Amino acid sequence: MINHLYCRSYFGINWRKKLKSEAIPSINFYDQDFVDLYDRSWVWIEEAWRAGSGENGVIPPYLSYEGQKTLNLLNTCLSSLFLCYSNQTYPAFDTIDFFYRMQEENGAIRSNYSLEDGQPIFSRDNPEGVVLPFLPYVEYVFYHKIGSKKRLKEVVPYLEGYFGWLRATFQKENGLFSVPVSACQTGNIPRKNTVYPVDFNAAVALNALYLSNIGDILNDKELSFRYKRLYFSLKTRINSMMWDPETRYYHDLDSKGEIIPLKMIGAFWTLFAEIPNEERGAVMVSMLRDPAVFGSENPFPSVSLDSKCYKENVEGTCGAVIPLCNYIVVKALERYGEFVFARECAIRHVYYILDTLQPEEGVNGDVWEAYLPMKEGVPAPQKGMEGFPRRRFLPQVCLMSVSLMIENIIGLNVSLPKKTVDWTVPNLESMGIHNLSLKRNLISIHTNKNSRGWEIRLESEKLYYFTITVLNDNKRKTLPIPSGKCSMLIDKL
Repeated sequence: MINHLYCRSYFGINWRKKLKSEAIPSINFYDQDFVDLYDRSWVWIEEAWRAGSGENGVIPPYLSYEGQKTLNLLNTCLSSLFLCYSNQTYPAFDTIDFFYRMQEENGAIRSNYSLEDGQPIFSRDNPEGVVLPFLPYVEYVFYHKIGSKKRLKEVVPYLEGYFGWLRATFQKENGLFSVPVSACQTGNIPRKNTVYPVDFNAAVALNALYLSNIGDILNDKELSFRYKRLYFSLKTRINSMMWDPETRYYHDLDSKGEIIPLKMIGAFWTLFAEIPNEERGAVMVSMLRDPAVFGSENPFPSVSLDSKCYKENVEGTCGAVIPLCNYIVVKALERYGEFVFARECAIRHVYYILDTLQPEEGVNGDVWEAYLPMKEGVPAPQKGMEGFPRRRFLPQVCLMSVSLMIENIIGLNVSLPKKTVDWTVPNLESMGIHNLSLKRNLISIHTNKNSRGWEIRLESEKLYYFTITVLNDNKRKTLPIPSGKCSMLIDKL
């Protein structure tokens, strides 16, 4: 286990007191360093929040980062996944809505827009300005946090238009999508001959899957069926064309549709999109556990440790550990019943963030866009990519320190429309969350041990249904939470 005790000297500051807004929910965890990192993340967000810019105020409020010149669609989507936990202190929807407003008649939403005038930015290596599509998944997450079917109905035309543009512009006769590798934002990972990127195709499948799920929520059977059919069509092609039975892995394809043998972390978008069957999924999960493949001390390197291009002295993104990739892998593991392993990996990566934040006495640390897989205390080196890694790149770092902290490390899954709070933990530990806003309702959940045993204390302004699952004790119980305060003893479940 990484020695992170020296981080306490850095975290002697009470970051909760430094927050200007008292509305941000607080967390409890048995390791105070995790709590301090969570609180510090909101202080960073506060410092990086911008009121908007551009001619005639075209740019809405947004989360900034060092050297930023554009609003990026993918980074905005990622930011929304943790801003939705701010109790509306930092709007998670306004910047997303900017991209909808910029949608063109053919359905196109470009990857980058200028902060000066709001105009789309194109590049030679990405002339259409396309990026990994993520919007339907984000809207699905929004729905469970704000419970608004009205918003879903309003955004469906934008989502359908965008999906239609992707198909019309990038889908080829073989049914797969061909985009420039730069659209996948994987930096200097060697993908020179890639014509059909596996991560992009899996992301499009994910789009179709969640558009179908949105159709189910809206009780729109035609919408649900149409995108379910598109999902299974693309799923079949990915399974038949991108899976290599020899490497037992999903790969990019070249112009002739032939496998490019590199094993990179982007293939785990297929697990996120629920593309592999149970057998293939188990094989891929085993690679995440294998210390000779992806199971590095700091999970998970962007290319497998047994790849020819991997070097112990990592260069750029090739071999680095990137928070976005870890978020995708952790969520993918959940879908294949690996919650305990997913939580373990999230915790291990947070320890590496802590070590890099305070690498050694007398040295100022920080958080970064990428980390080394086998060495704590330093970020991924800049060699191999100019301007990489970016310091305090919050759109990705806060996926770990806020989103996964709440959803996987503490283990809470809250759905406003379902009126459910699911709490999944491997073992009983002292942890919880306080004053998490669900629309106009604040909830608090905390567990600790007293003379009567392990007790869960709950507080809610409205009736909710609470499910506690203690995996290692094989305990599961669903109970209604009345409005007000209540408690329950785990031993009596």
